[in-house]
Amino acid sequence: MFNIVEKFISVDGEGPSSGELATFIRFQGCNLRCTWCDTTYSWDKSSICEILSADEIYNYIKENNVINVTLTGGEPLIQKNIDELLKLLNDDENLKVHIETNGAVDIEPFKKIYNSKNICYIVDYKLPSSQMTNKMSNNNLKVIGKSDVYKFVIGSIEDLEHAYDIIIRNDLTSKCIVYFSPVSGKIDLKEIVEFMKNKRLNKVRLQTQLHKIIWDNNARGV
Repeated sequence: MFNIVEKFISVDGEGPSSGELATFIRFQGCNLRCTWCDTTYSWDKSSICEILSADEIYNYIKENNVINVTLTGGEPLIQKNIDELLKLLNDDENLKVHIETNGAVDIEPFKKIYNSKNICYIVDYKLPSSQMTNKMSNNNLKVIGKSDVYKFVIGSIEDLEHAYDIIIRNDLTSKCIVYFSPVSGKIDLKEIVEFMKNKRLNKVRLQTQLHKIIWDNNARGV
């Protein structure tokens, strides 16, 4: 059984399917405490809306008739028995599944089992402004794949410099899709663009959170 904070249909606000409809499943619980986290409500057990089985979650996804699925949180990959749900999703070639993971969980054991063409791992790298950089799994930088995503959440110029170093040292843009995702209200988007220009950061994509443009920053279930 899984503790679910919310489940809903909306447009995907970021990532490879940004702007497309998606079914979101938000799990309760996270092993990090990022300073700028915009889903702190998912940390506490008081936020649990439903307790659902893997089959119930899968049935909800299928009933929606929306092919994109985003597992988010909290942190999906620390959920007890998450393998039960991942197997159902992995075996369904009609779905396109994004697993949003915070970078502190080693994805290699999951990729070895759940690595069908319909599953994409969207891995964060927490930068200095998050105060969680020391929690990152460096193995993820080695096992990330072409259809996967590395997302650098940017809150400062220091974050940009740190992200640049990680990208270059690991030749990351040759391994996967790479995004810069600004923390809302913490850094001017123009600063990020100028940094990308100055460093000639080819194959790095700046993204904004579409759902925060459409709805209020604090809106839930969107």
